[in-house]
Amino acid sequence: MTFAENLAALPAIDHLAAINVLDTDGTVIDTVENKPGKSGSVKVYNHLAQVYGAITPEAATAALAIFAEHTDDARANPGKHPNIDRLDQVIATGNTLGLQEVPA
Repeated sequence: MTFAENLAALPAIDHLAAINVLDTDGTVIDTVENKPGKSGSVKVYNHLAQVYGAITPEAATAALAIFAEHTDDARANPGKHPNIDRLDQVIATGNTLGLQEVPA
């Protein structure tokens, strides 16, 4: 399945302005805004928060499958897809990142 097909199966995110990504101390290290070009990542991260409670290595592996063709593009072009790069980093380090909804 493609990224677009995978996104269509995930819950709506109309209620979110963004998703905060938190380090192990609970400090916000990034904010992914619900706007064109980033809303797909917000939808995936929201799904991870609902199903896994955080970005764990297991959640990151599942998310990379959801990102489908963009995962290969991210690996071929480091920095082009930072929200996918982050998932590979979680898998490589084993560190869990928290997720926090920012209501719209």
